[in-house]
Amino acid sequence: MQRAMTGFVTDADGRWVALLACGHRQHVRHDPPLVERPWVTTEHGRNARLGQHLDCVRCDAFEIPDGFVPYKRTDTFTAGTPS
Repeated sequence: MQRAMTGFVTDADGRWVALLACGHRQHVRHDPPLVERPWVTTEHGRNARLGQHLDCVRCDAFEIPDGFVPYKRTDTFTAGTPS
C-alpha cells in the first residue's frame, strides 16, 4: 500500500528511516549496487522526498503501528454492524 513519507529519523546504527503517514517506519538505504537512493545521504535530498510515496508492506499485512492502541472494540463485526 502506498504511503507518503512525512519525515526521517536515524536508527540506533545511524541508518535513515522514513516516517510514513500511516505511522509505520521504513528503512531507506543507499546501498549500491543493490539499492540506489543517493538522495537519502543529504538533508536536501531527504526534504525533497517528503510527501512522496513508498510501498508500506506492514500496511499490506494489516499490522498496527508500534505505539498505536485500539480505541473501540466490538464482539461481532459484520457488514451490517453500525459504526
